[in-house]
Amino acid sequence: MYQIGGILLGGAIGALLRFLVANGVYQWLGRSFPFGTLAVNVVGSFFIGLLTIYFVERELLTSVLSRGLIVGMLGAFTTFSTFSLDTFDLLQEGRLWGAVLNAGLNVGLCLLAVWLGVQAGRSI
Repeated sequence: MYQIGGILLGGAIGALLRFLVANGVYQWLGRSFPFGTLAVNVVGSFFIGLLTIYFVERELLTSVLSRGLIVGMLGAFTTFSTFSLDTFDLLQEGRLWGAVLNAGLNVGLCLLAVWLGVQAGRSI
């Protein structure tokens, strides 16, 4: 039961952080491209790699806290469904290259970010 509470609390925090980060990026770079979604996906990917190695593999956190952080907070923070809708919208607008660029950047940069997070977690 405590794990569910941890996930709920983490999810609320992650959703709020996603809103704040994405909107900050959109204010900075504009809405001509889904930069806000890309930013939260890359940042979330880095932190899921880092937290998994640093806290979970080393068993530094209880399962309640690790699930709250990883499943709850980072699960709500990253935005795969929003990424999918953004890519679909670009296709609907006839912006094929924008859709391909968005998909490629999200997948490529997020895989790179997870790898960097894992490396950072192992080096700490």
